[in-house]
Amino acid sequence: MGFLDSAQEMLDKGVSAAKGAVSGLAVEQQAFMKGFARLCNDGWNQGWHERNGGNASYRMTTEEVSSCRTFFYDNPSSWVPLGVRAEELRGEFFAVTASGSHLRNVALDPNRNAGIVEIGASGDAWRIVWGFKGEGVPTSEFPSHFLCHAVRKRVTQGRDRVVYHAHPSATVACSLVLPADARTVTRALWKCMTEGVIAFPGGVGVLPWMAPGGLELARATSAQMEAYDAVLWPQHGLMCAAPDFDAAFGLVQAVEKAADVYVRARCMMGGQEPAHVIPDEGIRAIAAAYRLPVNEAFLG
Repeated sequence: MGFLDSAQEMLDKGVSAAKGAVSGLAVEQQAFMKGFARLCNDGWNQGWHERNGGNASYRMTTEEVSSCRTFFYDNPSSWVPLGVRAEELRGEFFAVTASGSHLRNVALDPNRNAGIVEIGASGDAWRIVWGFKGEGVPTSEFPSHFLCHAVRKRVTQGRDRVVYHAHPSATVACSLVLPADARTVTRALWKCMTEGVIAFPGGVGVLPWMAPGGLELARATSAQMEAYDAVLWPQHGLMCAAPDFDAAFGLVQAVEKAADVYVRARCMMGGQEPAHVIPDEGIRAIAAAYRLPVNEAFLG
């Protein structure tokens, strides 16, 4: 495809990228978008994103927004109500995966399988400013992401910027054999692998089963995010928040690894609880050695 053909394609979409093509890095080449795409691809390679399962979002920095403005649409989409409100996210911009997109394809075509939305002045609506090519829209779980971002922005003083939802198999399997109780689930994961308490010292929140994509799930998950950076959706998956893409991937990976060890050990025990686990004093010793803010409510 020649330059004129490329320019015409961009203009047909109503993008100002024709002028931006010579004035900066395209959005797809920005470091944050490369990290976003890598997170999606890494999760796919782990088997966490069957079909169109899972989604991700990232709260952009002021500098990242400025570096992308040249490529934003000249005519953004209409404002779409979120159904929820968060004043602390007014005027923020988010990179987010598209509804129905297969996360394996985000790295191949981020302009179609993801996009950037702007949050309105009232903190209760979004509009598309880049991406979502082919009449795409943000993931149906965006209200959950949005409210989780609001909570994590507040409780971490702005450090957490990534919210990531994946379907790790062993973690979901745990929800089939353990009660929907944060203390029970966390203790099972902490006690079967030393790295558990290091990776998630605050524990893992747990919700009762809820239908995906609804406002009830969004509100319940964000309430859990007041105390936890990882929340288990039983028979569904894991919702995590983190400062950056590596931390988000690593958090899900650590929870899933601990869950896999637990599930394997329980199978080897004929369905019974594992016979040899890390004692509570051992969890405290690990936390002390690494100066971790361990959740003492989950220890005896």
